[in-house]
Parts: sequence; structure tokens; C-alpha cells
Amino acid sequence: MPIRVQLDRMLLERRMSLTELADRVGVTIANLSILKTGKARAVRFTTLAALCRELDCQPGDLLLYEAGPGDEAWDEEEAE
Repeated sequence: MPIRVQLDRMLLERRMSLTELADRVGVTIANLSILKTGKARAVRFTTLAALCRELDCQPGDLLLYEAGPGDEAWDEEEAE
């Protein structure tokens, strides 16, 4: 997946633990861990908005696009 989540960096910069962020956002530590490790296949806009609110950042601060060799372009079925 060419989208990388930079939650570790944001937590480090904000000196906040994953547990504290989970409590503030209302998301389980397990779900935040999945997001943090890059195993998530999707994120709800409400969750992204809550993360941005609590981390005082923009979505682009959390998400990074890095295309690499072998990355397939989106097809119309995935975009829907």
C-alpha cells in the first residue's frame, strides 16, 4: 500500500502515548495500533478528524503517499 501512516512521529512530537491518544479519541488501542503499524486498509473520516483534533495537525501530517515499484494504480472498483 503506497499510503503510510505517520502516527508514531506525531505521537513522539506531541510526547503522547498511544494509550492517551486512544482515550482522547475514543478508539481502542488495538485499532490505533493497526493504524500505526500500517496494517489498516481504511480509516474513517470521523476517526481521522478526531486524530487531527487531538494531535493538533492536518490529515497530511498523518498520511503520506509513497508510490514504489509494483504499486498498482487504483482501478474504478477500488475507488467506489
